Amino acid sequence: KEALELLKNAIGKAGYTDKVVIGMDVAASEFFRSGKYDLDFKSPDDPSRYITPDELANLYKSFIKDYPVVSIEDPFDQDDWEAWQKFTASAGIQVVGDDLTVTNPKRISKAVSEKSCNCLLLKVNQIGSVTESLQACKLAQSNGWGVMVSHRSGETEDTFIADLVVGLCTGQIKTGAPCRSERLAKYNQILRIEEELGS
Repeated sequence: KEALELLKNAIGKAGYTDKVVIGMDVAASEFFRSGKYDLDFKSPDDPSRYITPDELANLYKSFIKDYPVVSIEDPFDQDDWEAWQKFTASAGIQVVGDDLTVTNPKRISKAVSEKSCNCLLLKVNQIGSVTESLQACKLAQSNGWGVMVSHRSGETEDTFIADLVVGLCTGQIKTGAPCRSERLAKYNQILRIEEELGS
């Protein structure tokens, strides 16, 4: 909560309250323990402090209420399908499936049928080919989902995903803070595309 408070204050002090919103990548599979969630997972293990999926959902909803949170990625474990479904139905924001779908058409289809999320995190090198990435994107978009094209850890300065996000008209890219050359290369490519197509 402290980090969200800092972000909210920074956004306000910068004068961008109406222009900047928050997206979170929770990666909840990393702290899923025996059907519950350990929010203090870096400390010695203590099952008495684990919380239920419903308690975690309520925590997220408090964040949505109190802060400009509009997107949450991987709010639950990749196999906690019921928690995903309940949260997506009630949260009223973008719920992004990364670990849930792993850019895999079978898992995307299951998530679509169970209404487990409403946005696909598309990682080209996770599914293996551009053709399969296009198929995954079409499957998501044809079911009313958003699509966010994403980088991977160990990224290079290659700008292909910037071109892909524009070509697929996804409107969303996840490539991290603009602090290293492999990230800046993608943002700069988007700016070049805007200069060429936007005028």
